[in-house]
Amino acid sequence: MLEATMKEEIVRHVERKEPSGRRSKDSGKASELRSYLKSKGAEISEENSEGGLHVDLAHIIEVCDICLKEDDKDVESVMNSIVSLLLILETEKQEALTESLCEKLLKAREGERPSLRLQLLRNLFHGMEENAPARYIVYCSLIKVAASCNAIQYIPSDLDQVRKWISDWNLSVDKKHHVLRLLYEALVDCKKSDPAAKIMVELLGSYTEDNASQARVDAHRCIVRALKDQNTFLFDHLLALKPVRFLEGELIHDLLTIFVSGKLAAYVKFYQNNKDFIDSLGLSHEQNTAKMRLLTLMGMAVENKEISFDTLQQELQIAEEDVEAFIIDAVRTKMVYCKIDQTQRKVIVSHTTHRTFGKQQWQQLYDSLNSWKQNLNQVRNSLLSLSTA
Repeated sequence: MLEATMKEEIVRHVERKEPSGRRSKDSGKASELRSYLKSKGAEISEENSEGGLHVDLAHIIEVCDICLKEDDKDVESVMNSIVSLLLILETEKQEALTESLCEKLLKAREGERPSLRLQLLRNLFHGMEENAPARYIVYCSLIKVAASCNAIQYIPSDLDQVRKWISDWNLSVDKKHHVLRLLYEALVDCKKSDPAAKIMVELLGSYTEDNASQARVDAHRCIVRALKDQNTFLFDHLLALKPVRFLEGELIHDLLTIFVSGKLAAYVKFYQNNKDFIDSLGLSHEQNTAKMRLLTLMGMAVENKEISFDTLQQELQIAEEDVEAFIIDAVRTKMVYCKIDQTQRKVIVSHTTHRTFGKQQWQQLYDSLNSWKQNLNQVRNSLLSLSTA
């Protein structure tokens, strides 16, 4: 009855230029959908309404979720036919029906045909015009369904692309924050910590001085997630965000500041005075301590290219027999590169990542690049002299 594939349906409906000439066929398709849904027990008339295709679709979408409980082969083609008819409506009639269909697909139980619901939403999303406002509704629904079945990798989530869509859809500030927040939570739930961090920074960076106070929850959550992530070691970029600056004077901001530029001893003192606070955040003291040891080493390595075992024991609060194992683990993170001199009981640093990157670091980078440029000019002049000779 409804054998056409989704691709064929979209091509046939979206590319046609004379909708009036196809009205009877669209009406026939709506009638077939009504009959099928009624046969499955839906409370719907088999007769089309006199209000036009968008009214018929409203009736069909109202009861279409009964299909999701079916296992027969017609279900996918039925739902795809609903999507294809929705795509040919005028933009102003599309939005409300799109929202209704998305609600039906979202209300289905978590284990109820998640791959089909995800595919239907993808078809609807990619079938719409790029700047159609209704795409925002579909994209939010896509994120929710993908997160529920750990399939976030199957929907577009690249930050540059999301920025473009936000601009194309001309979203309000609240909607922009909503879609970024949804995407962040989905990425975190699906264990995608790196892209999640980028999305959260984008979200917090979109607040201004006027509304930064409204982002307290997002800022707080961002800090906790970053501290908890075992692969995140640099935090100074968070301090520059307006919503995070709004938290100055609170314990969470004090804790972040320690991870940005403090030493292990400062964290230990903070924990002793605020143990209940650390526990309330769901942070592991042992994990925090391990991370602060590495951060303390990175800070020391910036200032000293050779560090004695005794200094390491004192600053990192570890036993002498644990120094070598700690250095090996630190090198594995690729945040610091060094080798152990067992004879002289010291560590020789070849390179380390800066915990903070401010004016001083920019100046050092400028000096290094300028020196590199001068050396290249000398080599070039030497080669010219040789060629001339």
